[in-house]
Amino acid sequence: MRDGMEKGKRMPVGRKKGAEVPRRAFVNSVLVTAGAATAAGALAGYGLAEPAAGTEPAKEIVPFYGKHQAGIATRQQRNATFLAADLASRDVATLRRLLDELTLTAAALTRGDPPPERDSGVKGTSSLTDFGTGLSPARLTVTVGLGPAVFAIPELAARRPRHLTPLPMFDGDALNPWWCGGDVLIQICAEDPQIVSHAVRSLRARMPGLATLRWTQYGFLSTPPDGGTPRNMFGHKDGTANPKPGTPAFDDIVWARSPEEPEWFAGGTYLVFRKIRMKTAEWDLTPLDEQDRVIGRRRSDGAPLGASAEFDPADLTARAPDGKLVIPADAHIRRASGMPMLRRGYTYDYGIVGGESHEHGEGTGEHGHGDGHKNHSRLDAGLLFCCYVRDPEKQFVETQRMLAEKDRLNDFIEHTGSAIVAVPPGAREGQSLAEGLLRGLG
Repeated sequence: MRDGMEKGKRMPVGRKKGAEVPRRAFVNSVLVTAGAATAAGALAGYGLAEPAAGTEPAKEIVPFYGKHQAGIATRQQRNATFLAADLASRDVATLRRLLDELTLTAAALTRGDPPPERDSGVKGTSSLTDFGTGLSPARLTVTVGLGPAVFAIPELAARRPRHLTPLPMFDGDALNPWWCGGDVLIQICAEDPQIVSHAVRSLRARMPGLATLRWTQYGFLSTPPDGGTPRNMFGHKDGTANPKPGTPAFDDIVWARSPEEPEWFAGGTYLVFRKIRMKTAEWDLTPLDEQDRVIGRRRSDGAPLGASAEFDPADLTARAPDGKLVIPADAHIRRASGMPMLRRGYTYDYGIVGGESHEHGEGTGEHGHGDGHKNHSRLDAGLLFCCYVRDPEKQFVETQRMLAEKDRLNDFIEHTGSAIVAVPPGAREGQSLAEGLLRGLG
């Protein structure tokens, strides 16, 4: 899962030794070269640029700069890659330069422009691959978050977001360390999978000497033509209870605010990432009415059990004529009720994965036809669960503890990857992400 760049190996990025350009001049010079190409009519803070009449959705541009980072309140795109990296050196100078590089590259890519050229130190080479040449930006967004270890840098300790602490281990977790953690987590989303891949490659090219790849995960999402709620691999609608962007409820659930948080972090948020393997073979062999009781909703239309339509409130007190709860005590929606969050997950399907030790997995094909050994193949498919919250302890950790304790869905899933990051507020043109965090330091 790791990139060819091994930890500890440093390669020159951008400029040869002795050719260091002052940071502000470096940032501004590239911005001037790129031009003020941000689409006119951008909706305040986080929304899409207003598309011209007849514009195809894939050609819309999501502005990179704004009050909040794009890719959170943005209408969800069809493809995503999550890229985690560790700083080559945990110090302010390395973090500052990495954020400069990520900001300038992301701003160019989301406009549909080539990223800034970087000198690899190898004569005749170019960092511009042409892999995305001629393609529209396809609503590309790049969202950057900082992990807890970044704030172990002494100068940043006092500026740590209040709720940024490593996630605990939950009952039933089967975490693979290859898919956990990271100093920096980047969410890259677009309508076109090639644009996502191009962005990953371009951002990765800025990392030698500054950071090393830790893990990547790729997911996809399809939305019904009527704009309805997407379905996960179990066939159930996923995200029905999401708050609506632009509403007071959304703002209260998602955005950090002062004085609860450090001033620099106001307008930011927290991203919780969990890779959840879904045991689709066992699920497919479970009767439909039992599937509905596991979730607490009808698979057919997403309505809570006992209700008529998807967005009807779930009546957790309702009982059937025999006195049993209509929504069972261990149903997923009952255990997760009352904990609002913005879910922005993606389905993944990596097919058969072999050569690993799986204490908790099934044999080849998931139907128990394994060879009886610990090292065997299995299907690796499921959900890249992502939620954005203002307070991860109250909105995610407490919820996950409730689910781990007594959620019937646990029989059909396992959590194999985990990360939490603080997502800084958006940047203004001429500045880099997390400018407020690093202001006045070195």
